[in-house]
Amino acid sequence: MKTRKPLGWPKLMVAKRLKHGATAYYWDVPTWAKARGCPFKSQALGSDYAAAKTRCDSTLNPQFDDWRIGNDIKSSLPSTRAGTFDWMVALYKQAPQYKKLSEGHKKDVDWLLGLASKHPLKDGRCFGALHLSSINPGAADLLYSKLRTKPDGSERTRTAKGVMVAVRRAWSVAYRSQPTIVPAQNPFSKMEISYSAKRTRPVSYSELLKFVDAADKSGMASIGTAALIAFHWLQRQVDILNRLSWSHYKPADAPHCVRIFHHKTKVLYDLPLYDDDGTALFPELTSRLDQMPRLGTLIVTREALDRTRKIHLPWQPDYFRHSIAKIRQLAGIDENVKFMGIRHGGNVEGANAGLTEAQLRSLSGHKNAGTMIRYAQETPDQQRAGARKRLDARTKKGNLSE
Repeated sequence: MKTRKPLGWPKLMVAKRLKHGATAYYWDVPTWAKARGCPFKSQALGSDYAAAKTRCDSTLNPQFDDWRIGNDIKSSLPSTRAGTFDWMVALYKQAPQYKKLSEGHKKDVDWLLGLASKHPLKDGRCFGALHLSSINPGAADLLYSKLRTKPDGSERTRTAKGVMVAVRRAWSVAYRSQPTIVPAQNPFSKMEISYSAKRTRPVSYSELLKFVDAADKSGMASIGTAALIAFHWLQRQVDILNRLSWSHYKPADAPHCVRIFHHKTKVLYDLPLYDDDGTALFPELTSRLDQMPRLGTLIVTREALDRTRKIHLPWQPDYFRHSIAKIRQLAGIDENVKFMGIRHGGNVEGANAGLTEAQLRSLSGHKNAGTMIRYAQETPDQQRAGARKRLDARTKKGNLSE
């Protein structure tokens, strides 16, 4: 009768009794996989069950599954000692919580965790070589303090805070996976970090028109279209470049609307393009789209055909960012203006126009007022309007304010 394996026993892992009585664990590649040219070889995992299970679950089996279904084979975990900071980071990167992140978010998290792992220590090692049991709240505070200063002496408080947030998340996820190895107390939690984020510079409507004109004249009209969409429909860059298709513009079941999807907040709605009397609500944008050639599935694509695939490809983030800088310079707009600021400018225009909180959220796709406030920044126009309303209210009550 076969011995029942413990709950959670990794697939392809086998146990063998050695001559001296100890149990050793092995990862065994199936015969059928070897016959099909599997690039991996069976290997010994040692006699520590927890370490053997971790290696199977986090490295060997995921790689085997990728090969089996034809995906690109991921690089293996670093060959570091179980329980070290680098081991914890690698374990986190194999977890579902990490895999569900967008590619851009993964790139940012990888960079932030790398800053912590590669931070040099006085004894010549890197922070990533430290065992988790030796990292206490004091060590976390010291790492934060060190990372706040760049090699050139300038401060990077925002980056240092981002590192602490990324490490805290990685530690928590790794603990759920390996509670016998990862300490329960997360030294990166409850850190007293104060940081005031710099406000995004909102783009005014007049600056938007200059930007669009410069984009058109420079042969990058698609970026001008993207800017108009960001300002008027308040969509984020990733949604404009990767998700907004011609099928969303005046769809058959809603020909007088555009179907807006905010992927970040998972908000979907049909935005009316015309008022009840037929007046176009976004005349510059709708007239532009109605006259545009449809070069592909997406509304915003690069103008030039790809030489290999012979299709109009989407804008990639880096190329898009550099192109934005060129257009901004041609338009004579200061370098502090980012594409994100165009969407902020649209929100500020709405706030200046006296839109209520509910009206602003219905257009921007925000789910709560706290987030929306960061976009609809207060301006002198709003302050004057608020003061005028207070003055009018006092005057109507007979108070001598005038």
